Amino acid sequence: MDAREPFLYTANELFDWISGKPDFILLDVRNEKDFANWSVEGPTFFPYLNIPYFNFMEDVQGSIDRIPKGEKVRIVCAKEGSAKYVADLLCQNGFGDVGYLKQGIVSWGNVLAPQKVTPEGHPYTLYQFVRPGKASCSYLLIHKNEAMVFDPSRNIEAYKSIAAQHGSTIIASFETHRQADYISGTPQLSEEPGCTAMVNSLDFEGAVFPCKPVTHGETYTLGGDGPKVQALHTPGHTMGSTCYLIDDTYLVSGDTIFINTAGRPDLGGRWQEWARELYITLMLRLRGLDDGVLVLPGHYTSWGEANCSRIFSANLGQLRESVIAFRLPNEKKFADFIQDNMRPQPGVYAEIRRVNGGWLKVSQEEADIMDLGKNECGASNYGKVGVSAEVQRCAV
Repeated sequence: MDAREPFLYTANELFDWISGKPDFILLDVRNEKDFANWSVEGPTFFPYLNIPYFNFMEDVQGSIDRIPKGEKVRIVCAKEGSAKYVADLLCQNGFGDVGYLKQGIVSWGNVLAPQKVTPEGHPYTLYQFVRPGKASCSYLLIHKNEAMVFDPSRNIEAYKSIAAQHGSTIIASFETHRQADYISGTPQLSEEPGCTAMVNSLDFEGAVFPCKPVTHGETYTLGGDGPKVQALHTPGHTMGSTCYLIDDTYLVSGDTIFINTAGRPDLGGRWQEWARELYITLMLRLRGLDDGVLVLPGHYTSWGEANCSRIFSANLGQLRESVIAFRLPNEKKFADFIQDNMRPQPGVYAEIRRVNGGWLKVSQEEADIMDLGKNECGASNYGKVGVSAEVQRCAV
């Protein structure tokens, strides 16, 4: 490859690079508004510049002079074309190692990074799939030749690929609730041979894709003698919110409880009613679970919440001591906390809910646009609730 020719790289490669020790400058050439609303984030810090594409068109030399000479440059734009244009300019002006992101920022939004939660040699395997473009987590449970997925994104091939590597097929797709911030992969998986979509009917009443209702306390078994998965109705974020307790050990909590906060109960427009349900869920409905249960959330706020293995998880006992939603002294204080932290939800959330119920059909391009941007599902603004010192230490 000619050193002066720019090359194409993928979003998965970008995630791998920024998960290690990146030795390049990431140059985002989207406009300032789009950059401020949503940008690339990863487990490590790296040099990240925003110089809009139109700046290069209006003042080529002035824009190029803002980039330190002799550095490797990786360029991001909305759809690929603008990044290619800027990459060519840089190569023509003496930069020798320049790449541009294939399919633009949309491809970054669909990256899924699997990480094993269970230790080697465990009788079953549980993966956490981190989606860095949405700050969300989904899960794949595998035993023998069967697998279950929880809260999948629409990039279902990623789950199918890992399952196939284990000689397994996905037999069930569980939803913790009807998602508002991203388009779910469960309707797609419901069309796969042998796969059943499992949902709480309070959130999916009238859904137009094939699905079966989950019932509070009902237990599902994987691979005949594999781990049991128990459904726990935990209303508050939505009225149908359901957590899944795997082998009395792991709690797939959806948007009920995160590492730093609880899920916001105002997205349905009845925040007072739902806030009370969420308070009762946290204080009473989860009370019977052991402190040692490992909580696996549906979202995270920042990479500072990941543990030393870069998995987003924490013991329930730890969260009872550290998450402010657990430490508010009464229902009134909890409601005040929710009200103080309420903020407008993105307008697209209403449409995404309709897509996830099957009532609205959209094209792939429309879905890409709707699915862009970080989630807004936590009950507190980003950064408002601090990360514990231990988590920060492990994340360094």
